[in-house]
Amino acid sequence: VQLVESGGGSVQAGGSLRLSCAASVYTSSMGWFRQAPGKEREWVASINNIGTTSYADSVKGRFTISKDNAKGTLYLQMNSLKPEDTAMYYCAANTLRGLTEATMRDASRFNIWGQGTQVTVSS
Repeated sequence: VQLVESGGGSVQAGGSLRLSCAASVYTSSMGWFRQAPGKEREWVASINNIGTTSYADSVKGRFTISKDNAKGTLYLQMNSLKPEDTAMYYCAANTLRGLTEATMRDASRFNIWGQGTQVTVSS
């Protein structure tokens, strides 16, 4: 297993959760995606090999992506959670090359994926 997510759970609206993604292989750029039941997978946030971050408009100002290179772990701090944030959250990584701010939101650029962790936000 190359990417393992953790930290999901159930929380009330306005609450916070911190997702983690432990990588067992070298990763360059990494990102978080989510998929709600009956909806398409959507990009949430990414960070590349030089620390550039990018966020979907729906989470900007509420979510923070970070990476601890020493631990090989990606994080997603989620604050002010809303019911519409309810989804399965997936960690993804590109192990081949760094991505630019323009390409780091494209799921096809990521070659390894985790199994997902569920986040449920109740109103």
